[in-house]
Amino acid sequence: MPLGAFKAALMGTAGVSTGDVVLLYDTDHSNVASASITSDITSTYGEYIFKFYNINPATDSAEFGFQMDVSGSTDYDTTITSTSFFTYHQEDDGAAAQSYDSGQDQAQGTGFQTIGTDIGNGSDESCAGELHLFNPASTTYVKHFYSRFQEYQAANTSQEVHTAGYLNLTAALDKIQFKFASGNFDGTIKMWGVK
Repeated sequence: MPLGAFKAALMGTAGVSTGDVVLLYDTDHSNVASASITSDITSTYGEYIFKFYNINPATDSAEFGFQMDVSGSTDYDTTITSTSFFTYHQEDDGAAAQSYDSGQDQAQGTGFQTIGTDIGNGSDESCAGELHLFNPASTTYVKHFYSRFQEYQAANTSQEVHTAGYLNLTAALDKIQFKFASGNFDGTIKMWGVK
């Protein structure tokens, strides 16, 4: 389903035809260990935008991440180089800061890339955000990504996490998986393709 011009502009895709921004995946997940998208990531679109709504983990203070894989494989162990920083402000005004997060970056790592950190599991706690992925079907270049997440952290803190990097291979990637480092989760995940 193509987006209208206003929604396309809100997603940061202004200037493209509204028919070129298409919703490909829209799923409400309930008590799942992981969410995998194994179709619709093709050369049809040069950018994929993932949106996350009310992602609530079963495990308190858990990390939310993603990994990708090539056709014919389900190992989800693509080599990643990335960087991450966060800003936070505690509810009680006890502390606020901005910092590079060396524990969430990777230097040619093959683990899941963290894009949300220390998310609370209370009934009113969750995270929301977006992930942009560029040219995953390219067989020439590495695959760049960036994400931005806003979280109700386990320590009653408003936290925003920025992560960026690249999946370091030239083979086409056609599937992606999202999960927490431990435990199940609830929430809605949507994926758009941008021509």
